[in-house]
Amino acid sequence: MPGGPIYEVKAQLFKTLGHPARIRILELLSDGPRSVSALQPDVGIESSHLSQQLSVLRRAGVVESDRDGSSVIYAIADPQILDLLAIAKEILTTSLTGTQELLSDLDAISYETTSAAS
Repeated sequence: MPGGPIYEVKAQLFKTLGHPARIRILELLSDGPRSVSALQPDVGIESSHLSQQLSVLRRAGVVESDRDGSSVIYAIADPQILDLLAIAKEILTTSLTGTQELLSDLDAISYETTSAAS
């Protein structure tokens, strides 16, 4: 990661994480190190595109790689990344639950209004 004010470095980290394939890669790597060929079926993108996404994550220091014969094995560089993803999931779950409750309330109000008009 490049230097600079901490807010810029944080923004760069979030920018790195701001791609669905990269998030999926990290989710899969949470179960342990894997090769490109092991990741590819579960990520669902072409191997060349997957390699590009892994390179972005590696350059940012989010994943690390190691050679095992002819294969490159990728692993999460810092387990706190998994904490960050878990917190993001909690935030989204809370937000979606609130939205679902709001929609239910709106639907109930709409039903009451319709019933009263009949």
